[in-house]
Amino acid sequence: MLDPGTISGIPVARWIHPPGFGARRDAVRRGNMPDFSVTESIMVLTKPELVSALQNEVRILLHLASKIDRANLEYRPTPKQRSIVELLKYLSMMGPALVQAAKAGAFDGAAWTAAEQAAAAQSYDQTLAAISAQPAAYAALLADVSDHDLRADIDPFGAGKSSRGAFLVTQVLCGCAAYRTQLFLYLKACGREELNTWNLWVGMDEPQHG
Repeated sequence: MLDPGTISGIPVARWIHPPGFGARRDAVRRGNMPDFSVTESIMVLTKPELVSALQNEVRILLHLASKIDRANLEYRPTPKQRSIVELLKYLSMMGPALVQAAKAGAFDGAAWTAAEQAAAAQSYDQTLAAISAQPAAYAALLADVSDHDLRADIDPFGAGKSSRGAFLVTQVLCGCAAYRTQLFLYLKACGREELNTWNLWVGMDEPQHG
């Protein structure tokens, strides 16, 4: 931890090590105990918290989807962007497919393309049903993933290694949040002016007081 101090009257911060730090450091250097300093510092989410966060993304997405007027399913801001229905079809497969890539430690292009094609062939109602099944899918896919697995390095896209856990957060969890924000903006562009932060981040209509 940091402790404020001064050098020649100039405020500085210095590190104050916790009790027992020196003995622990010496034991690590002698090889008498493992060095957990890295893994302890990067543990941000437990696996149950990660699964819960992914499931919450599905809940918010379905809440936003409930605000869609089916007459606007083909809306797209520009010709090269996904339409509303195309965005939902993509989201019906993206998360679980990326979790599978993370588990394998490699990206299977053929499997991804097959999943995309299957999603594209679904009706709108089938798409919503596929999204609704994702909470159980995330729990099942991550059930046998250990903390050791989450700390292991992977490089599915050949863009640089990261831990499996970091990949699941930055690519899957953050990806879900980014794309449902895109859907929220589509809804606003289609005239749903009443939608606000509550809908986007809480996944519910703003409570009415008084």
